[in-house]
Formats: sequence, structure tokens, C-alpha cells
Amino acid sequence: MQPETRYARSGDVRIAFQVVGGGPFDLVFVPGFISNLDLTWDTPVRARFFSRLSSFSRLILFDKRGTGLSDRVSAMPTLEERMDDVRAVMDAAGSERAALFGISEGGAMSVLFAATYPERTQALVLCGTYSHFSTWVLANEKLEEFLSVIEQSWGTGASLPYFAPTKASDPIVKEGWAHYERLGASPSAVISLTRMNSEIDVRHILPAIRVPTLIIHREGDTRVSVEAARYAAREIPNAKLIELPGIDHLIWVGDTDAITDAAQEFLTGSRADVEADRVLATVLFTDIVGSTKRAAELGDRSWNALLAQHDTIVRRELTRFRGQELKALGDGFMATFDGPARAVRCASAVVDAVRPLGIEVRSGLHTGEIELTSSDAKGIAA
Repeated sequence: MQPETRYARSGDVRIAFQVVGGGPFDLVFVPGFISNLDLTWDTPVRARFFSRLSSFSRLILFDKRGTGLSDRVSAMPTLEERMDDVRAVMDAAGSERAALFGISEGGAMSVLFAATYPERTQALVLCGTYSHFSTWVLANEKLEEFLSVIEQSWGTGASLPYFAPTKASDPIVKEGWAHYERLGASPSAVISLTRMNSEIDVRHILPAIRVPTLIIHREGDTRVSVEAARYAAREIPNAKLIELPGIDHLIWVGDTDAITDAAQEFLTGSRADVEADRVLATVLFTDIVGSTKRAAELGDRSWNALLAQHDTIVRRELTRFRGQELKALGDGFMATFDGPARAVRCASAVVDAVRPLGIEVRSGLHTGEIELTSSDAKGIAA
């Protein structure tokens, strides 16, 4: 079940926010350039990430002005205006003092907030962030190239290689990112936000930070150079830097547990053993009937070509019915759905869609509690 979404008033703008968990301290998650609270809990990997944060804190989530469920704005907001939205959300959530977890551009907002409201800032966690855009994100000559991609193809997932190159060729992830793009912000809003971000320079603020600070960065981050993290670690007094392997900028692609482990240990003083996430879900399993016999009849080349067509069709239907592929199983798929109705319709659609290929697919469905990882589901339902 999704948490309740409420609205905070920041000047004339209303900011959408959610409060999850009941931990001993407040943790405000400051998102990157786009977000959408309705999609936060829509995919297992994002839901796992935020569930983990809310397991040891009272987690406060919000969409920045101009993005997601928050008010659209006519003029390009300044970093100071968006930073003050954090204060408005904290006030509305009844939070006097909180730790801030900022990702990407949210890191600059978090740094500015900590310097402006030190009495309300318990600690900082900065992940994949930067203090100067043109030095560590996109040089001026590269900015227009990125804006051209947005102008021509926003909403199609074409920006995925800039944020998660290891998933750029995965059609399911690309379609999910396209959906996230469309619901995160309009093309014009993204262009305005990117131009605003290109002016970010909070380097002079870093030495003024006086709260405990953890900086997490993937060594090969394709979007923000790791040198941004190293610079911040030198400039922020007593900051702790953790460099992790990986090249993806999106924190819910790759090893997200390493990030939440580090954040939990820093903020609580311990890294508790975490049980596998148990969630209520509908599990779908598909299988080609008589696949071994058919493969022998067709031969490897023809069978592999047929199997590729089958895989494309199944993935298309999973995307259409908002299923989350967990793994391909040779001649079948395992996927999860957040409700049985879409799972049943998807199973039926797959059976019909592959029939013109001359193959028959059978589907198994079960709803129950499962142990969920980023690539598998375990338990009696699975």
C-alpha cells in the first residue's frame, strides 16, 4: 500500500510529500532532478531502497517544485527556492530537526540547507552529488548536446545511457525509465531545470558545513565524476568518503544495499543484519510447452531466432501490464505484479500474442508473501 501523499505550502507553491516509518530520527530524502511519489513504490528495487531507509528512520519523501506531484511553476526556480522547499516540507511533517540524504543535484540543495539551517540539520548523506555542475557533470560544450536529447526524445527513455549505462540496452528498464521521465516532469520543465542545474556552484559553502557528513560515490559514475566526491570530502570538515564500484548514476541500479548499509551505519552507528524483504505480490511464471522437442526439430539457429521473438513479445506484455521481470528462465520468465488482476490479464495476453509464432505458452500465477531481491523471488508463492 502506498503511503498517504500530502502537500506542504512553500510560498505560493504546494510541495507533495510522504512520511514513512517510525524510526528514532527524521531522515529527509532530497531527490535528483526528477521524481514522482506515485512511482516511488511502483517497482521492487525502488520500494526496497526506500523501505530499507524507513526501517531505521522516520523517512520524509517529497517531489521538488516543478516535478512529480508538486505544483508546476512558470519561472525557473532558484536553488535557494528549492532548498527552502525542504524547510516547508519539514514544517508540514512536524520535523524540527532531520538528517538529509541528498542524491545528484539534491546534494547541492542539502549542502545549502545545512549551511542555512544548521540547527535543523542532524547530519548529511550525499550520494552521487556535486558542488559545481560544469566541472564534474557536463562541461558547457556538452550541455547543449544533452539538452538536444531532451528536446527531441524526452519521454522515450533516450536519456537512460546518461544515468544507467549498464541498463541502456534493456528494453524493460528503458520503458520503465521512459514512464518515469513522462511522469517526472514535462520536456520544457526538464530543460529549464537542467539549465538551472548548470549554474550550480556551492563550492564556497562546503567549508562552512558543521554537521557529520558521509559522501558516497561510485568510482565510475557516468553522470557525476568521482572527483566531485573527493573534492567535497576535502572541503567539508571531517567528512567521510566511501567509494563504491560501479558506473551507474541511478542509485537503484546496481548494488543499492551497499549504499543503504553505509548510510545506516553512519546515521545509527550500526549496520543491522537485514532480513530479506517480504512483500505481498502476485508471481507469474511462463513456460513454452514442449520446448525441448521443438528445439530439436528446428535446430539451434532457428530455435534461437524463435526464442528471441518470444522473449520480445513477453517483455512487451510485461511492460504493458506493469509487471517486473525478475529473470528469464531459458524458455520462460518469472515476474511479479502488485495486483492479481493485471497479472491474469498479462498471462492471457502472452498466451494469445505468441500463438502466431506456432508455439504454446503456459502460465502459472500465485499470490502470496515472497522474499524479494533485485533479481529473484523466493518463498512458497514463488
